[in-house]
Amino acid sequence: MTRKTADCRRYPSVSNCSLTISGEEDEVVRAATEHAVSVHEHTDSPELREQVRASLEDERAAVRGRS
Repeated sequence: MTRKTADCRRYPSVSNCSLTISGEEDEVVRAATEHAVSVHEHTDSPELREQVRASLEDERAAVRGRS
């Protein structure tokens, strides 16, 4: 399963939030929604959760250097 990422830096905010959340899709939707409510004063609703889900991106694989 592809991990997903929600990145606050992609959206303007008064607090200039820099939080990035990554994990399995349902985990990220839940955590990003909780963050949007507690930090950005959004109202938790099915519409907000769908907006969060629609904004998710696939997590890029980490590039690891060779030793």
